[in-house]
Formats: sequence, C-alpha cells, structure tokens
Amino acid sequence: MNPADPGPLLVRYDDVARAHERIAGAARRTPVLTSATIDALTGARVHFKCENFQRMGAFKFRGAYNALSQLAPEQKRRGVIAYSSGNHAQAVALAGRMLGVPATIVMPADAPRVKLEATRGYGAEVLTYEPQSGSREQLAAQLAEERGLTVIPPYDDPRIVAGQGTAAKELIEDAGPLDLLLVPCGGGGLISGCAVASKHFNPSCRVVGVEPAAGDDATRSFRTRTLQSVHNPDTIADGARTASLGRVTFPLVLRYVDDMTTVEDHSLLKAMFFLWERMKVVVEPTGALAACALLEKRIEAKGLRVGVVLSGGNVDIAWAAAKLLGR
Repeated sequence: MNPADPGPLLVRYDDVARAHERIAGAARRTPVLTSATIDALTGARVHFKCENFQRMGAFKFRGAYNALSQLAPEQKRRGVIAYSSGNHAQAVALAGRMLGVPATIVMPADAPRVKLEATRGYGAEVLTYEPQSGSREQLAAQLAEERGLTVIPPYDDPRIVAGQGTAAKELIEDAGPLDLLLVPCGGGGLISGCAVASKHFNPSCRVVGVEPAAGDDATRSFRTRTLQSVHNPDTIADGARTASLGRVTFPLVLRYVDDMTTVEDHSLLKAMFFLWERMKVVVEPTGALAACALLEKRIEAKGLRVGVVLSGGNVDIAWAAAKLLGR
C-alpha cells in the first residue's frame, strides 16, 4: 500500500446491517451507561458502550460469530484456526462452540492467564508460541495448510470488520446522534467498522481512534497515509499489540476516521481504575483506551455528545491488584 493507493473499501454500512441481523440472538446488545461525574469532568454528555459485558467479555465476539456463521458446511466441519493475544481467541472459541465448529487457537505464551484459560474453557485447542522467536500468522498459516483449516484473522477480514461495526450501530440507536465517537484501536477492525456505521448515521460525527503510545503504528499510518508497523510493542494494552493495520482496515481508516491519538500506559492504568471505582465497571487496559483519551483531554469534547466504546473487560485480577497496590 502507498499514499496514492491505500486499497479498496471492502466494507460498507449494508455489510454492518446484515451482520447485525446475523448475530441477533447470539451476541448481547450491551448496555450504554452514563456518568454524571465524567460529564462534569469533561464538560460533555458521554455515553459508554459497554462491550465488557459482551459474551466472552469483549466486542470480538461480534466479528467472530459473524465470520463463522458464513462459512460453508465443509469449512465448518473441518474447523477453523485463529491467532490472538486473547480476546479474538476467546471469541472464535466461543462462537465455534455455539456453531459446532472446531477451533484451534495460536496464542502467545505470555498472553494473560485469564484469557488462555477462558479460551481453553470454551473448548478450543490452544497452541502457544514465543512472541520473540516466531510469527503467529506464519504458524497459523502452516497449521491451516496441514490440517485443512480455515483461517479467521483477528481484524483484517470484511466479515470481522462488519461484525465489529454493529457495536457503534447499537450505541447510536440507543444513545441518539453523536458529535464525537472515541474507539480503541489495535489492528483497526473495531474502529473501521464503527466508523463505517457512525458515518452512515451522521456524516459530521468525528470518529477518533485511540492507541497505546508504545504501539502507535495506526496513528503514524493515518498521519502519513502510508502503512506503518511496530514489532511487539511493550504496552499493558495487550489487545492493541498488533503489528499494523491491514489491507482491509487501512483504507477504511483513511476514508472514515477523522483523527487518531495515543495515550501513555501510566495514564491508561489510571483511567482503567477510575472506571472501576466511579462507574463500577471492570474494563481491561485495552478496553479503557478511548475513555483514557477523553479523561486526559487528548480530544476536545466540551459541549459535545460523545460516544466511548469500552471494548473489553478480560483483565487478570491478580495483575490488576498488583498494579493497584503499586500505583
């Protein structure tokens, strides 16, 4: 990809609408919460889409179920393989169990324990690898060829993107028109899908993606309009440790996203615990990215109706307790 030709747009709002019909009855319509305290702190009217209450604890279930439900009968019989640090792993495992599709998941050996255990608990075969010595994509591709499995990527697939966009569709339907939508960003599946949905309802709504500062590849890609990458970024936002945007998500981000910003890990940890304490909702570090940008005032929100996606809540409580005691 280059600045002149980022690639085709492979997802449109009709895809999101059809995905929403497809996942109805399987995915939860998660609540939209508000906080008078946060409204006072930001000067905005803020609506939080709580995907930490989604099945398996994150928005990833939407895309995984949408993708697996469209497989041909023979593909379902042979099974699927996915690679993930945790939430996509759990999503594919759970969707596979619900649809009767065997799932094999490639996960980093240092993935959060809670995510490894949950993925196995949903019935998937989990294969671990050392992030510093191997490529999860290459390992998954090799196993897919050997076993005849269908690869379900974590974000760079039109079916995944369309499924993730249903979160914003529901948020806007439940909260009403928004002036600003803040969305966590890793590989771009969630933000590109949500941006497509948001612009359908209100073309003037500003859509902003938020990354951890150590993994700012999407922000650099957005600024330069050239695909940038980062290798195993050192951040507590494990769901955003992706190497880069993809061939599906990069063009969508350039077309539908209005801005990108980053937050530091220390601010992210502070925002995560603030949400725990004040809103009584448990979110993981990646899930708090968008809220952190709002609370840190990285984006001007005063006087606006703001949507914030809390993307997941699969946090290792022992890890969080150690961080809480040490802060």
